[in-house]
Amino acid sequence: CRDDIMVYLIEKGLPNKDAFDIMECVRKGKSTAVFPKMQYEELMKKHNVPQWYIESCKKIKYMFPKAHAVAYVLSAIRVAWWKVYYPREYYAVYFSTRCDFYEIETLIQGKDAIMARREEIAQLKAQRSASNKEEGLWDVFEIALEMIERGYHFNPISLEYSQAGKFILDPNDEFGLIPPFSAVDALGEAVAKTIIDARNQAPFLSKEDVIKRTKLNNSHIKTLTKMGVFNGMQERNQLSLF
Repeated sequence: CRDDIMVYLIEKGLPNKDAFDIMECVRKGKSTAVFPKMQYEELMKKHNVPQWYIESCKKIKYMFPKAHAVAYVLSAIRVAWWKVYYPREYYAVYFSTRCDFYEIETLIQGKDAIMARREEIAQLKAQRSASNKEEGLWDVFEIALEMIERGYHFNPISLEYSQAGKFILDPNDEFGLIPPFSAVDALGEAVAKTIIDARNQAPFLSKEDVIKRTKLNNSHIKTLTKMGVFNGMQERNQLSLF
């Protein structure tokens, strides 16, 4: 930490002001330019600061203050604890809060589909033709593969259980996560909330019922149909007698 530089130099006998200024110079990555001008190197040598220490100071480009370093370490420990002891909860929160892009139809297909899509993106990245979304998906797929290797998986979107914007634990599958409606491309959280509101009022009876009681458009319906969200549900509310 940068504080250690100042403390060490003071212990070596440098004046407090010089020790502080050297610390500030080092943490900002300005040692190479400022040391000769202010004769800091000569001052450090005069107080028996080792040459390797001086050279190290010249190479540093940025340093955290101790308080920030401690905060990052504590944060890392908390994240690691959840990741080890509550992995499914960790991944549910991660995919809910840390991802800007999804390709949910790929994620629910599992490891092989994710790896194949990631290879496609790798080729696009090599050609410098990957879109911003594809760049973002690279990291999403990396964490998804990590999760799958640990024995967990994504289940399809569920009309009964999916939330508007958060991944949840599948109550019927101890290793599964259920994606939110907003993970579908071009299906925003506002539209997703209309599904939740309608579902809370009464169960959906048919695909027609879903269309009438929500703000899903034709594109959304086609995508959800392709993903099997309406499997087992009749098309219309009317019952056929023949």
